[in-house]
Amino acid sequence: MRLIDTHSHLFLEEFSEDFPQVIERARAVGVTHIFMPNIDSTTIEAMLSACSVYKGYCFPMIGLHPTSVNANYEKELEIVARELKFSKEYVAIGEIGMDLYWDKTYLKEQQIVLDKQVNWALEYDLPIVIHCRDAFDYIYKVLEPYKKTPLRGIFHSFTGTAEEATRVLEFSDFFIGINGVVTFKKSHLPEILAGIPLEKIVLETDSPYLTPVPNRGKRNESAYVKDTLMKVSEIYGMSPEAVGDVTSENALKVFGMLK
Repeated sequence: MRLIDTHSHLFLEEFSEDFPQVIERARAVGVTHIFMPNIDSTTIEAMLSACSVYKGYCFPMIGLHPTSVNANYEKELEIVARELKFSKEYVAIGEIGMDLYWDKTYLKEQQIVLDKQVNWALEYDLPIVIHCRDAFDYIYKVLEPYKKTPLRGIFHSFTGTAEEATRVLEFSDFFIGINGVVTFKKSHLPEILAGIPLEKIVLETDSPYLTPVPNRGKRNESAYVKDTLMKVSEIYGMSPEAVGDVTSENALKVFGMLK
């Protein structure tokens, strides 16, 4: 079994006491790569430290998360710019995007920050990893001018409609990130996935959040990507091994790691 967790925050405090064991459990179920999205300037050090300990297994991204966008966003962007300029460690710009679920105060700033980071992705030839919450149309409007560019990326934790999935796939080098939400009883994702080719899907956990069934209620971790895999295999009517292979190839492709 080959698995990749394309989105995991294992550097957060929730894992401070058993991080090595979390990694071992991931390895035990066949996880070959774990990709770690940054949040803001307060998380860079912890993320880089985690990726340094497990170099070649855990891979860092750099970006400013939309919920960290506020009146101080220009200073935060300067830090992202500096990291991109002076480090070759980063495999993506993420997680970036827009989140209007809690607050729309900084809607305009979120658009500016997203656009700026999309431009950096093109400048540095890196994929983007997009966080979208109650903001699909706004994000699409920012991304639309880049349709004919080499921009590539992942719509992380996709929970949108069939129409939104179709609009994501208008971008030929974009993939849809599926996590534990697909296993939830009231999730509409199984029906949505029926219309999406497996060649456009990557798997993720979003650890420590969105734990899949049957572990829902516990802290999520990278090993639980296997539970998402089992559900996705059921939806596509394919063996877990085959789905693991296809989604892993998709992940390596988007992160520019195919041999």
